[in-house]
Amino acid sequence: MTTALIADDEPHLARALQTMLSTLWPELQVMAVARNGIEAAEAIATLKPDLAFLDIQMPGLTGLEVAQGIEGPTRVVFVTAYDEFAVTAFEAEALDYVLKPVKQERLARTVHRLHRSLEQQVAESDTDARLLAALQRLAPVASQAAERLRWVRANSGEITHQVAVEDVLFFRADDKYTCVQTADAEHLIRTPIAELVAQLDPQQFVQVHRSTVVNLAFLAGTRRDEASRLFLRIKGHPHELPVSRAYVHLFKAM
Repeated sequence: MTTALIADDEPHLARALQTMLSTLWPELQVMAVARNGIEAAEAIATLKPDLAFLDIQMPGLTGLEVAQGIEGPTRVVFVTAYDEFAVTAFEAEALDYVLKPVKQERLARTVHRLHRSLEQQVAESDTDARLLAALQRLAPVASQAAERLRWVRANSGEITHQVAVEDVLFFRADDKYTCVQTADAEHLIRTPIAELVAQLDPQQFVQVHRSTVVNLAFLAGTRRDEASRLFLRIKGHPHELPVSRAYVHLFKAM
């Protein structure tokens, strides 16, 4: 059974949406109705619904802030009276953006889209499971054949720096180059992040953003802001590094 949460600071609009959903999607189980952004964030973290129908303008936290703080598999549909947030909403990986007042015909299209997305998600999960099983079978062979990267060579004018990988705080993609950050210096190389990840020891280096790979040996701690976004503090580096939603689960125990 697919589960959902509704968040709206106007109770009559939340009830109206729930009624329409029960007509269009009888099998959908609405687990909770939140009255503000803070309630919504707490309920999503506790209940882990498959879907969250979020108003954008809510007290405490906006719907966009709630969506940015989601760590689990909950997917988001924004239901709002404001159309100017649409681009930002889809950047937050929203499945749909429905304008108030909600019309049943429009919501029916949303329900159809959600069905297709959930079916695709199940199919991809099955594929991922089969791929993981195949990779696990190949892992012993791959681990024997692969040699972990120990040094990085970075050119600076006429000088070539040889940087020990164990001294690297993090790698970060920067336009056409990849920045190699140590406690003492910053070097630029042309090797793409994806290629580096394949050569680094996964027990020591983890990807925390599509453009950033950090050395866990230099991890000093983590911090969450008021919107529940996660940031890493790195020893020997003055600035925090953001963790994208796809990698937050790696730091749940911290």
